[in-house]
Amino acid sequence: MSQSLSRALDLLDLVSNGTRTLDALAEAVGVHKTTVLRLLRTLEEHGYVTRDSEYRYHVGSTVFTLAQTALDTRDVRGVASPVLRALGAATGQTVHLAAYDGGTVTYIDKVESRQPLRMYSRVGLPAALHATAVAKVLLGGLDDAELARVASTVDFERFTGNTIGSPAELIEEVRRSAERGWAQDHEEHETFMNCVGAPVFGADGRIAAAVSVSVPNVVLPYEGVLGLLPALHDATARISAELGFTGNSPFLPPTTPSRPSRKDTDD
Repeated sequence: MSQSLSRALDLLDLVSNGTRTLDALAEAVGVHKTTVLRLLRTLEEHGYVTRDSEYRYHVGSTVFTLAQTALDTRDVRGVASPVLRALGAATGQTVHLAAYDGGTVTYIDKVESRQPLRMYSRVGLPAALHATAVAKVLLGGLDDAELARVASTVDFERFTGNTIGSPAELIEEVRRSAERGWAQDHEEHETFMNCVGAPVFGADGRIAAAVSVSVPNVVLPYEGVLGLLPALHDATARISAELGFTGNSPFLPPTTPSRPSRKDTDD
């Protein structure tokens, strides 16, 4: 690396950490002020630093643009993969990663369980919007108008007695799930399977993907699947952090079953 480039990077690092004046910067890098000023002007021309009315230096917009671009182009699947596999190993259950695009939720990664009973799902296949935990999580990232529009297009096929049956019911469940920070599929797609899902957030604070854990009833009862929520939330928080998310994702642990079985309420 050339000496000038090295010094310019040192200056950028100093500015980002709060060293603001020309005198302080020159002292920190140990060179004459004229050399520091020349390097700062080059950085300023390219938007890496900016100077206020008191001739104090600050990080420029180019730095933030580069950082955001780098975070946006990180592949969610690649970032999530080791965490998904660790979650699968810890729980022994099926783990899914799903993404939303234009009204469709698609599985983009899957970790198979150690159980002989396997799920039908495959990477690349769509998930039912009204009967899967990942879909409810991802729909929770939509604004009210878009959620209503998408819900109105769903074919509410009744897979089981617990399957959501109307747009209003789906919207209510999606909003409930968003508030508590997790969603469930309580025997809604398959009578023998329960599932919990949680959101992965990107650097911009929006939902970038959803992760779920699915367990057959013969392996764990419904309450036992809810007991996997802390491990699931820890996994999604780790992935979110890797993607550059610095906020706090909501997580309200369950106290009682959040929605009664429709097999009971419909009788």
